[in-house]
Amino acid sequence: MEQYLWVLKDKERDLIRELEPDRLAELDEDGLLALHRRIRRARNKHTTNYRRGAAERVEQAGGRGAAAAGSDKARGRAYVFEEALSLISAELARVAHEEAEALKDERLVRAREGRWSGPGSDAPLDDGGSAGRMREHQQTTGGVKRDASSRAQGARRQARRDSR
Repeated sequence: MEQYLWVLKDKERDLIRELEPDRLAELDEDGLLALHRRIRRARNKHTTNYRRGAAERVEQAGGRGAAAAGSDKARGRAYVFEEALSLISAELARVAHEEAEALKDERLVRAREGRWSGPGSDAPLDDGGSAGRMREHQQTTGGVKRDASSRAQGARRQARRDSR
């Protein structure tokens, strides 16, 4: 990748500099996602420009091989951003995996304690969520009378079917 950095403009070189290990270490998952998006857009732009330019030159040069020489800079730019995208994708995958493992461990600890942070839990957590004891499931629609009425209605339906 370093051999093609000379074809990049200043803003593009700045974007590539953000892939330095020291700078990547400072980014969290959201920062990596934003950087990934910017690099992917640059890669798509330069790949499209390279392909369009090469396709235009084919007819003038009389063949793809003869037209290839005129696309060196554009091909170099596309290559640099393709390599940059693979680097940032690998780093993003690594960080996402680490965060997923940490979340999984946290949930397992809560499950072992009998606490959870799902819907209906009341006690607030340190991070603003809520956790409480897991409750026994009660199937109810909102009232004893309503449940009794629903059971009776089902019994009447069944009686009608049985009488046929």
